[in-house]
Amino acid sequence: MRESSETGSSRGLILGIESSCDETAAAVVRSGTTALSNVVASQMSLHANYGGVVPELASREHLRNIVPVVREAMQRANVTFADLDAVAVTEGPGLAGALLVGITYAKALTFGLDKPLISVNHLEGHIHAVLMEARERSDVPVELPLLALVVSGGHTHLYLAQQQGAGATWTYRNVGRTVDDAAGEAYDKVAKLLGLGYPGGPWIDALAPHGNPRAVPFTFGEIKHRAPREGVTNKKAPTNTEGPRFDFSFSGIKTAVLRYVETHHLREDIEVRRAALAANPLITPKDETVVKLCDQQTLDLIASFQYAVVGNLLRQTFAAAESLGARSIVVSGGVAANSELRSRLQAEADRRGVPIAFPSLALSTDNAAMIAAAAWPKLLAQNFATEGLGATPQLRLGQP
Repeated sequence: MRESSETGSSRGLILGIESSCDETAAAVVRSGTTALSNVVASQMSLHANYGGVVPELASREHLRNIVPVVREAMQRANVTFADLDAVAVTEGPGLAGALLVGITYAKALTFGLDKPLISVNHLEGHIHAVLMEARERSDVPVELPLLALVVSGGHTHLYLAQQQGAGATWTYRNVGRTVDDAAGEAYDKVAKLLGLGYPGGPWIDALAPHGNPRAVPFTFGEIKHRAPREGVTNKKAPTNTEGPRFDFSFSGIKTAVLRYVETHHLREDIEVRRAALAANPLITPKDETVVKLCDQQTLDLIASFQYAVVGNLLRQTFAAAESLGARSIVVSGGVAANSELRSRLQAEADRRGVPIAFPSLALSTDNAAMIAAAAWPKLLAQNFATEGLGATPQLRLGQP
């Protein structure tokens, strides 16, 4: 082991570990601001063969990757385990088996090092990915309270976030969530339906500019919450409906795309496209070959789908920000990498004079730097995990 020239307590170093889904990630972050390393081992190519994440396969890959990924993150950061102030790990939400790999490793590591262990909500991590980069750049003012849109393959949430003082623990109030499919999940399912690759977001985003976004008039209806029936629990519904809600629903547009495919007899072309992409697995979403595999009607359908989904995210986000008095907006999660989402939300924020911040593309998808960044206020508050820490697949963030 190399000796450090500085003590751990003076360096503010946290090792973050993330294994909630299909990326094994580790990162070393200083003082919640500077990422000294950020290593991600992706399983995307493995799960692409199945059109989605297979939990058992994901867990096995995490077991293979966790040790070398952590080792590489430490080496890139040029620190030793003795230099660390704490280790942070994702507690949930996510796949139970995948979460357990990261948690078990982190618990063993902190036990052997006699270091504090900090548990982090994956959704909070996505928010702090943006905050970390905004603090480092100092060119995007993030004023409180802020409204956070967390939009990915498994989540579409709106949170009103506040911090009472520098270094204080953050508080979150959920003011919107999907009542069925997440936005990223809708992208994946529509892409699969149209014979495109997995994950669906990059494919649809690359093809949408080639179509007419107003060719197919998709609409979103008002979401009405039914009063809960005695003895029946709806995990998707908010537990507290007091105050305004800005919820989402994307299962309807997915069904509308399916009906369009059937009524316009697109099945044959879809199967031809699916076979062509299967025969050429090295084709990427931005390859010109992909555009040639799609007729104009399909391109118009794709453009209209994305235009409608982004429009719904935009409307709900800015309605919530205005209603709740948010002074800034942050957008995070895998779908935050979508080019149309970024451009349209930025334009609307500029029009309203509201500061808005997005993560870099590298920090849009699951990573461990965001987990270490979110752990920094918890370290300052000495909010440490107990020995009984376990995976919480349905973990929620903040108050409803």
